[in-house]
Amino acid sequence: MDETKNKEIGNNLAKSGESLSQRVIRGGFWIFALRMSARAFGLIRLTILARILAPHDFGLMGIALLTMATLETFSQTGFQQALIQKKDDTDTYLDAAWTVLILRGFILFIILFFMAPYVAIFFKVPQAKLIIQVIGLSVLFQAFTNIGVVYFQKELEFNKQFIYQLSRTLADFIVAISAVLILQSVWALVFGLLAGNFVGFVVSYLMHPYRPRLSLNLKKAKELFGFGKWLLGSSIVVFLSNQGDDIFLGRVLGVTALGFYQMAFRFANLPGSEIGVLSRVAFPAYSKLQDNIPKLRNGYLKMLRFVNFLSIPLVGGIFVLGPKFTQIFLGDKWMPIVPALRILAISVMIRVIVGTSGALFNAKGRPDMSFKMDLARVITLAVAIYPLTMLWKISGTSLSVLLAVCATIPIWIIGSAREAKLEVSDYLRALLPPLIGAAIMSAVLFGLGMCFNQFQLVGFLVSVVAGLATFLGFIFLIQNIVDYAIFKDIKFIFNRLGSGDRARL
Repeated sequence: MDETKNKEIGNNLAKSGESLSQRVIRGGFWIFALRMSARAFGLIRLTILARILAPHDFGLMGIALLTMATLETFSQTGFQQALIQKKDDTDTYLDAAWTVLILRGFILFIILFFMAPYVAIFFKVPQAKLIIQVIGLSVLFQAFTNIGVVYFQKELEFNKQFIYQLSRTLADFIVAISAVLILQSVWALVFGLLAGNFVGFVVSYLMHPYRPRLSLNLKKAKELFGFGKWLLGSSIVVFLSNQGDDIFLGRVLGVTALGFYQMAFRFANLPGSEIGVLSRVAFPAYSKLQDNIPKLRNGYLKMLRFVNFLSIPLVGGIFVLGPKFTQIFLGDKWMPIVPALRILAISVMIRVIVGTSGALFNAKGRPDMSFKMDLARVITLAVAIYPLTMLWKISGTSLSVLLAVCATIPIWIIGSAREAKLEVSDYLRALLPPLIGAAIMSAVLFGLGMCFNQFQLVGFLVSVVAGLATFLGFIFLIQNIVDYAIFKDIKFIFNRLGSGDRARL
């Protein structure tokens, strides 16, 4: 493909007659809905694997992923976010960014290969050596991925972003399930991860016409890194706050305790991982609105309201139904995760709500605010994790994570209020209705749990339906009493879909 065709990148936003904030809400809704289907595959996969594999197997895989994540974090470039944030033409930066990412990938692969024996010694698990070395191949697949896929986010083409991500999820699902039925070992997790990254690499070139070339344009790369340096700092402290607990547990309590803890975190984080994707919808839109404060404020409040509406009841459901879900779907061997699951669910709710400000800060050219929030988490976690873990094992670790997330709340409120010109009443109107509704829903779920205690699966399913109906019913009743227009936003989304305008979803 010649250079002219390389520059024919999608820029379809202007083709739509709707406002940017409308596209954000509609895009956010569909990203969430479609991602939930992908999450369903992940949930089924995890449930099957948990039934067959032992906590020790998940701990082994966790150590390998921790090692890879450590290197990736400390070599983060922030190029993708920089390309999205730039208002000017970004075509000329793509090749430089792709070249740097490839060099980085090769370096990471070599480091992973040779440091694997030392990591195995550190965690006292010799089996981790070969797993780490094989998983390093996924770094190369990611490095060679088509840099043009960044335009899926930049131009709000989230239908393409979903297909791209779903292809990776399906590959991981099919390979991991097939492998675990045959091998019944931790290698099922390894092969699934490799398959997902390899398919993502292939699909990136099938879905986007851009064909990157090697380019040692250091000036362009340096300019991108000028924005990304704050994201590098932020990614390091995010890693320490998100993975520091895993490293500590794996070293102090052992690989089996790590397996239990990571399973609790996976299920507690189900709403966080899916709702957090809305930031990828908001960031490019906020970037286009960064100089229009009234529209930026309106867009952020809609996103905050939408995230609260989704995350708070989901976390409430996990808190109440977590024990029954664990017993029915994972088995009795996983019941020790329940206390940690409940604590982590609360921390995820707070993290997701506070996390809505990340896209706002980046779009306003203030990634340092996200860095400060993450730094507050790291410091709090570092102070609290040792004494609490020694007292209450994985539950104590979970409590230290909760305290660390709470430390970010003041920075979130001060920073977002300044950047989007918000008042305290704005936060309360977005938070209180779903919080009260979730509290009522939780009381109903608790009562139903006592009534259906002898009916395992049936009782669980009835509770889920009843809880959802209770929450939605409450929100519907109070929407006209308080200023809470969440259903109007959802109605608008469905009206747009009903008009036949599906091509740009």
